[in-house]
Amino acid sequence: MPKSFKFKQFSVYDDNSSMKVGTDAVLLGTWANTSKADSILDIGTGCGIIALMLAQRTSAIIDAIDIDKSSILDAENNIKNSNWTKRINISNISLQDFIKKNDKKYDLILSNPPFFNNSLKPTDKKRQLAKHTDSLPFETLVYSVKKLLNKNGKFCLILPMNEFQIFKNIIFVEGLFINNITLVKPKKSKEINRVLAEISFSEKSKNKINELCIRNEDNSFTGEYKELTKDFYLE
Repeated sequence: MPKSFKFKQFSVYDDNSSMKVGTDAVLLGTWANTSKADSILDIGTGCGIIALMLAQRTSAIIDAIDIDKSSILDAENNIKNSNWTKRINISNISLQDFIKKNDKKYDLILSNPPFFNNSLKPTDKKRQLAKHTDSLPFETLVYSVKKLLNKNGKFCLILPMNEFQIFKNIIFVEGLFINNITLVKPKKSKEINRVLAEISFSEKSKNKINELCIRNEDNSFTGEYKELTKDFYLE
């Protein structure tokens, strides 16, 4: 029987999805600033976990897209079994095709994007699509966000530290600004391995930069991570 990941207000199955439920998605879904967000776009929704988290946190209409058909099947089933079926719209479409067919603007856009540029590609084609930038180059992602984001909107994403340095340069070239950054450590004794970033069209006078540690040395969750995810994780 397929295993589900049970959260406080919904459950998620990811058996068919190219990318499984993981800490990156949970971090982005809890960290993103949802204030004044009436319309949300989830790029690369996978099994739909981020869309479901944002539906729980807001009253927004959410569009969720993914290029992988199997992932969309999981997302559709997960959303059908949730309390927010009327507010989440799922589409099996690439971002490149989505911007050609859609002229809607969004208050909040989120993405846990593919990030491997030069590493050995996995033999599984679905995981290759999900994890490698061949299917969604950073330049294409930034260009699309510029087309789809409201002038006062926010774009939030999570990336490994090295890939974020590449992405940051593209952001600046395209005239966007990073307003908020959280540097993520898996443990206090480990190096930073993820970056959460909020991006917009407006330059703030002072960027917010802080750190978040996920686990203590005994592998238990830190107090700060528990506080961030308290509305989702079961005790």
